[in-house]
Amino acid sequence: MKHPVEQLIKHPIKHPTALLTCAQMTEADRLTVASGISAFTLMDNAGRAVAQAITARYTPRTVAVLCGPGNNGGDGYVVARCLSQAGWTVRLARLGAAPQGSGEAAQHAALWHGDVVQLSPAALAGAVLVVDALFGAGLSRPLDGEAARTLQAAAAHKLPIVAIDVPSGVYGDSGRESGSDSVANPAAAFVASGATLTVTFFRKKPGHVLLPGKALCGEVLVADIGTPESVWEHITPHSFENAPSLWAHALPALRPEAHKYNRGHALIYGGYPTTGAARLAARAAARIGAGLSTIAAPEVAFAVYAAALTSVMVSPLSINTAQQDLARLLGDVRFNALLIGPGAGLHAATRQSTLAVLATGRSAVLDADALTVFQDAPNDLFGAIQGPCVLTPHEGEFARIFQIDNAASKPARALAAAQLSGAVVVLKGSDTVIASPDPHSALQTIVNTNAPPTLATAGSGDVLAGFITGLLAQGMPPFLAAAAAVWMHGAAASAFGPGLIAEDLPELLPGVLRELVEELVRGQ
Repeated sequence: MKHPVEQLIKHPIKHPTALLTCAQMTEADRLTVASGISAFTLMDNAGRAVAQAITARYTPRTVAVLCGPGNNGGDGYVVARCLSQAGWTVRLARLGAAPQGSGEAAQHAALWHGDVVQLSPAALAGAVLVVDALFGAGLSRPLDGEAARTLQAAAAHKLPIVAIDVPSGVYGDSGRESGSDSVANPAAAFVASGATLTVTFFRKKPGHVLLPGKALCGEVLVADIGTPESVWEHITPHSFENAPSLWAHALPALRPEAHKYNRGHALIYGGYPTTGAARLAARAAARIGAGLSTIAAPEVAFAVYAAALTSVMVSPLSINTAQQDLARLLGDVRFNALLIGPGAGLHAATRQSTLAVLATGRSAVLDADALTVFQDAPNDLFGAIQGPCVLTPHEGEFARIFQIDNAASKPARALAAAQLSGAVVVLKGSDTVIASPDPHSALQTIVNTNAPPTLATAGSGDVLAGFITGLLAQGMPPFLAAAAAVWMHGAAASAFGPGLIAEDLPELLPGVLRELVEELVRGQ
């Protein structure tokens, strides 16, 4: 029997982790109305879903519902009415005049018969919970005036906030805060307050999973408001939140006839005097299932590598014939996945060795120094990529080799880099983005959300590079291998908790793999 994942992957646009842009959600709402569900009912469903989420988490109390001038505010009127009917004390604070005309927001505003005050910090007096129904994901200008001051006051008083759609001030398509294009310190300039709970509808938006939005949304609940399946005939998302259901079907399977030689042989280029990075990567490649792992290391460092490694082999590169020795190793086609960069060093030998690796046309992972060494001639790197390749830059390395507009969203930047280089790009961070170079792929970008802060430790990126290499050695497609490795990297770190160091990650991986296999078996 086929695993359900195999069915899902045939129709990825319907996948539950699909991320819809603001424009796509607007179109989904339009199509829903065209299908026969009125806009009034759709707004009523949205507001009721928010109210139900609130009553499921809180006992009745005084709540301030902050309503903006648009449809997000209309949802807020529904929330206020539902909570009042449930016995809550509701203070409704409105930004500007009441909605006018015959639209659904005006219709729901007319159904609110309680008091209305003008939006200001004073409207929070006595409230112990705040509902942010000011702007939602469609905000296209900096948050200012009474809206900014009121949300700042809520933050200053540490009031829990429930946001409708996204916290006001967060752009739904990028996760950026209004009025700031910075990605270096994404939370520093945010003028509003992070939410305790964000309730959105049908599918998440990119802003829910990208920083700083990811950090400002709190718990994200996706509510069903009656959007029919037929909308997928007209909407095709290309970005997804990372989850095993996207790639578990492609994980290497252990078969009864398996032996080490048909599980792949990973070759890792080792540097000197920095030897720990390559050792971490090699152990990670072995732990994730590569049948054999070998480090090609400078002869001067042979004793260091050999003494520290048991199951990983070490092949020395002589000081005077290092490139010839590497060429000899690369001539062995049994090395079917190659990794260069961790601890390699920023010098001509790394550049030359990277080009030699790429010239094989075999699956390759380029990390750290193998990227930065091309910062003065990135086109030399891109032009050399001939086969399956994964690049794993952090933001600093990305900026050195890709001249891409920093104002674009992180998925847009990663996708542009993938298509420019012809390689899968893993743009690392707390919201790592994996981008495919294939413009025809249904899965173009995947955003990872399970990475804990403990991964901010030396060597964790080397382990990730090793995980990807190990999966490539076993024949997993590069884009899915990268997504799987990133997710398992985060899951392993989460399983450990505080005190994590990079050496722990390969040892935690078997537990993650065991749970994945058990989940696959349960789904059969």
